[in-house]
Amino acid sequence: MTLTSIVTGGAGFIGSHIAERLLKEGQRVRIVDNFLSGKLENLAHLAEFGDALEIHKVSVTDLDALRPLFADVDTVFHQAALPSVPRSIAAPLETHENCVTGTLNVLIAARDSGVRRVVYAASSAAYGDKEEPTAVETMSLRPISPYGAAKVAGELYCQSFTQVYGLETVCLRYFNVFGARQDPKSQYAAVVPLFITSMLKGDPPIIYGDGEQSRDFIYIDNVVQGNLLASQSADAVGQVMNLATGSRTTLLELMEKLNALMGTQIAPIHAEARSGDIKHSGASIALAETLLDYAPVVDFETGLARTIDWYRQHGG
Repeated sequence: MTLTSIVTGGAGFIGSHIAERLLKEGQRVRIVDNFLSGKLENLAHLAEFGDALEIHKVSVTDLDALRPLFADVDTVFHQAALPSVPRSIAAPLETHENCVTGTLNVLIAARDSGVRRVVYAASSAAYGDKEEPTAVETMSLRPISPYGAAKVAGELYCQSFTQVYGLETVCLRYFNVFGARQDPKSQYAAVVPLFITSMLKGDPPIIYGDGEQSRDFIYIDNVVQGNLLASQSADAVGQVMNLATGSRTTLLELMEKLNALMGTQIAPIHAEARSGDIKHSGASIALAETLLDYAPVVDFETGLARTIDWYRQHGG
């Protein structure tokens, strides 16, 4: 029997990659996306899979619209959110509606339809601006933005649905994901696509602060791999774990690597640090290694090179 999975936010950057992998593995995929930030063009290359792919323009904030889509579904990969710290600071209620209410709706629809498992896209924003440079899941959570708080609320709802209703859930705290199809034009865009597209035009990227802030950058293929492992591991049920690479890179080091890969010598422009930004964001991946048998399948520099090539081919 062919399995059916739902990918909420499936027209987005991460969701479209998960959907592609599932289709290639022979599953049927239902994409649920309100297209607030997702794009049909992210799915255009999946037309070859025919009716194995369904696309539904539905928001996770609409429970009544979600319910019929969850029939006969094995796994839900819940990626839908408004993934932006600055946006959450500007519009906290909108972030709550999409990230918290939306997650609760997904869990209710999954519970009522007999879905086997929900894999939830949690966030490293849960840790806040901690003193320790490396985040371990046993640390106390101190989100410093409404987005971080909303993602933590989603984790707690997932765990409560496992405890109370027996719905299998796994929460993956994503660190700084990058790769093909990440939107560099959004005012909330992540640093890697912003730097690459600026440098492809010969423009200096903007670094907010001194550039010594560090991130655990994780290439998209590693995130997809972690999600698929999380959808199957018996040991992972009810657990929350980091999904990263286990190493940190400063923004100045990122600039050096990009210059080396692109054959350029572009210096960044520095601007004032932004409210809500975290100084250091690194992760221990020991728990994912143990529970999922997870290991990165693509290293950082290879991922950067592939990402640069994609933006070159797509006109930046």
